[in-house]
Amino acid sequence: MFQFIICFIAGIGAGLGTGFAGMSAAAVISPMLITFLGLPAYEAVGIALASDVLASAVSAYTYRKNKNLDIKNGIVMMIFVLLFTLAGSFIASLVPNTTMGSFSVFMTLLLGIKFIVKPVMTTKESMQAVSAKKRILQSVICGILVGFICGFVGAGGGMMMLLILTGVLGYELKTAVGTSVFIMTFTALTGAISHFAIGGMPDMLCLLFCVVSTLLWARIAARFANKASAVTLNRVTGIVLAVLGCAILAVNYLK
Repeated sequence: MFQFIICFIAGIGAGLGTGFAGMSAAAVISPMLITFLGLPAYEAVGIALASDVLASAVSAYTYRKNKNLDIKNGIVMMIFVLLFTLAGSFIASLVPNTTMGSFSVFMTLLLGIKFIVKPVMTTKESMQAVSAKKRILQSVICGILVGFICGFVGAGGGMMMLLILTGVLGYELKTAVGTSVFIMTFTALTGAISHFAIGGMPDMLCLLFCVVSTLLWARIAARFANKASAVTLNRVTGIVLAVLGCAILAVNYLK
């Protein structure tokens, strides 16, 4: 029963973060499973990534149905994110003491505050004013940047993508989140498969509870987000990220 409660609560945080902001479930689920259930870190990350796959996929489907997903440029960025995540991981393995486990936590908190204080009010019309060639080039460069940073520090993929899509590429918030969860579906799938291939299958009950809870709350969050106004979505996204950032910091402190 205790295992179910922890997984359900972790799934709530991960699902809301995914559906509202394209946040990786790993940032929420991993510290919860490690701290309260005593799971090995590698197994906890594998469960979190597996939870991310369906949650990101259903969120991407919801954003796509509401025409809030840039598939063409998302695929370009995804390819370079995957390639340079591998490159970043390899370089990180050669450099001693470069662990930055708190990177994604602080980014989550700061990004949440940013959405509350300075909301993203870009319109789809201004997005469409950018030429197709320029957008493809931006997607390549940003994919390289996000992939390398995530591979090097081992965290922060969803948050990095959301920050770059809104702050650098000038995406409207809903399209930015939709594109982010689309990319995260495939990056999480790649990560989950590699974790299970290397470390073996995890606790199946824990995996099932986390996947179902994350999927449920991601679906709820994505449906709400696509119906909300830009102002409301910025505020809700900011509050969700800020609360999750504080909660993850508290959980990490308990370890």
